[in-house]
Amino acid sequence: MTRARARDLNVCGVTAAISVIDGKWKTALLWLLESGPYRPGELRRQLPGLSEKVLTQALREMEEDGLVHREVHDVLPLRTEYSLTGFGRELSEALAPLSDWGHRRLEKLAGPLVADG
Repeated sequence: MTRARARDLNVCGVTAAISVIDGKWKTALLWLLESGPYRPGELRRQLPGLSEKVLTQALREMEEDGLVHREVHDVLPLRTEYSLTGFGRELSEALAPLSDWGHRRLEKLAGPLVADG
């Protein structure tokens, strides 16, 4: 899905919502930020495999979409923290039932192994 779809007024609501969490890392970032503010380095340590470039891009897009707040503390060296906005928290809460469904699906897939008879 393209970033342009995130601003397209002629799509259904589900598509509009999915367009702002599209990608490998955004849902994981939402999940982490639910617990409070994080510095970028802390986010990278929590998500092995996430490069600094991709993290920066995802956080910028999430900030542009109104999901996260970026706060730069005026200390040396500069300290930046990211936290969920109220809008981001709403999205996270809206995704909770979908997460529950996903866990049930995984349990169903892993269900009891049927022995060949």
